[in-house]
Amino acid sequence: MLTENLPPDDLADEELGEGGDELYEHHRIQVNRGQEMLRLDKFLLHRLSHTSRTKIQNAILAEAVQVNAKVVKASYRIKPHDIITITLPEPPREFKVMPEPMELDIPYEDSALLLVNKPAGLVVHPAFGNWQGTLVNGLAYHLQNLPTGRNGEIRPGLVHRIDKDTSGLLVIGKSEWAMTHLSQQFFHHTIERTYLALVWGVPREMEGTIRGHVGRSVKDRKVQAVFPDGEQGKPAVTHYKVLKTFRHVALLQCNLETGRTHQIRVHMKHIGHPLFSDATYGGDKILYGQRTGAYKAFVEKAFALMPRQALHAKSLGFEHPDTGQHVHFESDLPADFAAVLEKWEKFTIDEQV
Repeated sequence: MLTENLPPDDLADEELGEGGDELYEHHRIQVNRGQEMLRLDKFLLHRLSHTSRTKIQNAILAEAVQVNAKVVKASYRIKPHDIITITLPEPPREFKVMPEPMELDIPYEDSALLLVNKPAGLVVHPAFGNWQGTLVNGLAYHLQNLPTGRNGEIRPGLVHRIDKDTSGLLVIGKSEWAMTHLSQQFFHHTIERTYLALVWGVPREMEGTIRGHVGRSVKDRKVQAVFPDGEQGKPAVTHYKVLKTFRHVALLQCNLETGRTHQIRVHMKHIGHPLFSDATYGGDKILYGQRTGAYKAFVEKAFALMPRQALHAKSLGFEHPDTGQHVHFESDLPADFAAVLEKWEKFTIDEQV
């Protein structure tokens, strides 16, 4: 019998943003040839000695446990040479998260889950250079009296993520069942995710869909790239709608069908409309408009107001893990985003006068 853990992703955690439908193997168990036929849940209870029966049963119900790459029931009887995999929404790690008191903006909370409105600049996961002061540290403190946060566990309820410099909503599971149920909704693309993005230029089509595999760039492994032919990366689909134009920039609503790393940012760059002030993907320079002295000064002031990519996770809709009812949550634009929009709107009016 073989159990192995998948190594952590080699991108820094603050660069693993706009994700959520990626799952990582935490256990891969190959059943030995002498194993007697036994119910899957009982087999895992014996094999994973530090895991409770409830956690195992919930993971099986949420389809986080598969046998030979297929979803099975707890009553499935394992056979010699079966391969059992257990997947979770975050890569396995070998360190403990230290709980830290932190002021969190929590617009909603019940016994099963909570919503956090993450400010721009807050790193989501501890990683090299950011072991403390992350959202996960704050959540570990907030949830330390719950099973998901006890003893500095490394997954204090988080089932998806957004970039360090992206603002907006994250949903947090407060029970093992809620965490696995929510993570499977992300994996199966049934979560409704709406973002607001300010991009350079105005797309030709007021509504459209961007399709293109997204994966690490072959030229720079720290950023993502689009592979239109699908020869690399993973399938990615972004639906967009132009909400308002400001002459040289446009406010877009983006809905994710998938949730790849940097998906919106790299997709918008791919069609020639990088996010405003996005230094990673070329949006931190003037891309549209006459480069006059006055215009350059205006843009520099706008960059100073919002020195990060203009992207906000506006809303989340999903099936509540406990009630089964569809719930929907919205968040307001943060002050820096609202200020930049106001500045561009005034600029547009002044140019038309």
